[in-house]
Amino acid sequence: MPIDSPPAAVPVDNVLRRLLGSGRIIIGGGILLLILLASIVTLPWTLRDGQTLYYDNQRSALVREPPSTQQFWRVFGTDNLGRSLLGRCLLGGAVSLAIGVAAAMISVVLGVFVGMLAGYRGGWVDAVLMRSVDVLYGLPYILLVVLFKVAFEAPLAKYVFAGNQQKASLVILFAAIGLVSWLTMARVVRGQVLSLRAQPFIEAARAAGLSEIRIFLAHLLPNLAGPIIVYATLTIPQAILQESFLSFLGVGIQQPLPTWGALASDGLLPALNTVNSRWWMLLFPCTLLAITLLSLNFVGDGLRDVFDPKREAAKI
Repeated sequence: MPIDSPPAAVPVDNVLRRLLGSGRIIIGGGILLLILLASIVTLPWTLRDGQTLYYDNQRSALVREPPSTQQFWRVFGTDNLGRSLLGRCLLGGAVSLAIGVAAAMISVVLGVFVGMLAGYRGGWVDAVLMRSVDVLYGLPYILLVVLFKVAFEAPLAKYVFAGNQQKASLVILFAAIGLVSWLTMARVVRGQVLSLRAQPFIEAARAAGLSEIRIFLAHLLPNLAGPIIVYATLTIPQAILQESFLSFLGVGIQQPLPTWGALASDGLLPALNTVNSRWWMLLFPCTLLAITLLSLNFVGDGLRDVFDPKREAAKI
């Protein structure tokens, strides 16, 4: 192989074969796809149901009703306002997954940029960026998210979303989670770049006079695709869990827009009522959250095996 050529890319058919051969990816991805499709397809119904506060005669008597098979929308029971808990869980799943994906995208973009810059430049640039990462690691992320909300939510709602507090809260939440979740990604990418920049094809690219942006995009980034995909997949459940925890504490998404964490928070006290427990209000949101997080971790672990070069080396 010529010295100025990057390592040969893994054939696409080989990657597909390994993806389809991973039981964790098939099982986790299948369950995740079912939850995602159910949340998206039912949005016309769940959005309409979620924005309506039922105080009419039809549903005033259905407040906190247990699960029933008489009507499909009551299969998970009803909440404190007589709304379908099934619809609320599906809408909450769409919101939680959207926040997780958006926060993970922000985390990946920022972490990849900082990690590539620190690893390629080295010297004082690497020292400053990595010490900044160390300092941010020592700060509690809940405090940072709360500070983001206090500082930016009101101005964003006033000047950008024309007083819409819900939209501002949603944007601030996934932006804040993404901006505090990139630290691990930056360290992983930096370590990979440190090992790649000493390779002959990087030295040849420098000798050829290629710009740093060209080297980043054409030579470093393709060789970082595997680790980036794996850690991006593992960042999504972390972001969903952080959002659920924040919503559970009451500093996340505002009502009436639900998330799994907010639904679990609403159902906690009714479920713990020893006289008349409404267990379904806590069970179903928490179960869906646990299944989704487990499926995402299955997919992430499967992708780690697929893109791990040691896995193939062990077979030879």
